[in-house]
Amino acid sequence: MMKQEVVKELSTADIKDRLEEEKKHLVRLKLNHAVSPLENPHQIKDNKRTIARLETELRKRILEEKNNK
Repeated sequence: MMKQEVVKELSTADIKDRLEEEKKHLVRLKLNHAVSPLENPHQIKDNKRTIARLETELRKRILEEKNNK
């Protein structure tokens, strides 16, 4: 799980790359959980939160960029 402070330190390109990786990881977790229950099902919840943090920071940067033009 990534903290918001860590997300803010990433560059925009890094956030996009990490977001893609996290989404793929979430799909894998869900598939694995459907086949056989995960040892720690909270991983799915944590992964969703990380994705939300990344998307929020990305959206914030896009809006700041628009406002600065």
